[in-house]
Amino acid sequence: MEKLTKQEEEAMLAVWKTGEGNVKSFLENMDEPKPPYTTLASTIKNLEKKGYLHSVAIGNMYRYKPVVTEEEYKKKFMSGFVKDYFDNSYKELVNFFVEQKKLSAKELKEIVDMIEKKGKG
Repeated sequence: MEKLTKQEEEAMLAVWKTGEGNVKSFLENMDEPKPPYTTLASTIKNLEKKGYLHSVAIGNMYRYKPVVTEEEYKKKFMSGFVKDYFDNSYKELVNFFVEQKKLSAKELKEIVDMIEKKGKG
């Protein structure tokens, strides 16, 4: 699985949000500022070439659906991110956010509660 560019990630977020659809439907699910239709269409074609999307021709239009789930993508690239930047330690990742004052004690407690809840389930 190839890492996506920022533009490709934004397009995939719209695809995952839409599910199955055409370029117009993906464009409708993108945040402002939206790219031009032709730019998005080109990005969608690149995503298909990279194996992230599958298309079916319907008349003179293409209908696309994701081949890779959002969860699969996040899992693959978050683990690489943690490995590359935090010596493969999620503890170091959390510590970084605490030191940068991006995580409060309350949020940290909520994370611990989520972990404990998962352990019981």
